[in-house]
Amino acid sequence: MEAKDIKAVVTGGASGLGAATAKALIDAGGQVTILDRDPEGASAAQTLGAHFHQTDVTDEASSQSAIEKAAQAMDGLTVAVNCAGIATAEKTLGKDGPHRLGSFSRTVDINLKGSFNIARLAAAHIEAVGGGVIINTASIAAFDGQKGQAAYAASKAGIAGLSLPMARDLARAKIRVMAIAPGIFRTPMLEGLGEEVMAGLARDVTFPGRLGDPAEFAALVRFIIECDYLNGTTIRLDGALRMQ
Repeated sequence: MEAKDIKAVVTGGASGLGAATAKALIDAGGQVTILDRDPEGASAAQTLGAHFHQTDVTDEASSQSAIEKAAQAMDGLTVAVNCAGIATAEKTLGKDGPHRLGSFSRTVDINLKGSFNIARLAAAHIEAVGGGVIINTASIAAFDGQKGQAAYAASKAGIAGLSLPMARDLARAKIRVMAIAPGIFRTPMLEGLGEEVMAGLARDVTFPGRLGDPAEFAALVRFIIECDYLNGTTIRLDGALRMQ
């Protein structure tokens, strides 16, 4: 797919990996609609030159309306990039008792169910224009989950597991499906931990010994869009980091 043919929806596009992805696709000459539950995302979208729809990815009606409006505004849809997600930290059995079922469900609902919801709705519009690509965001936690990451790791492992069967499902519609499993990236969420903590995390990265730049995630998204032979798998983007 050529850059001029990119008509993308990006969930979680108001900040972090999603915002970097939206910027990269627009800079390449594509059109982007940001879907984010934060109404402040409208300002970010305006700055980037993107469309915006406030969206709850876990809600069918909200997501369907947003996808339809995005396709209408861009005269079609060829790409869907799922970056919306939350990170939780809670042990299966902690000092206060068992892991709360509600927090586990919320994590899976947003990270996994939300991604699938957008992907399935976008697929119908992508098929209508002759095909395209869906890119979901997993995490290295899908493979190297840490203490307190049972919910998060499960939700991201589900994303990795979606790639092949969804690619097989959508082959007849000429839609490719990929996932990216980022390592530790410098996003607003991580910056909230402070420079000292971030420096400690960066030291564990094999090479280069630093945090990932969201622009590098965005560059991989663009490469996946342009490389038609990438399909049905998950790419780790982590500087060879393997969590202990």
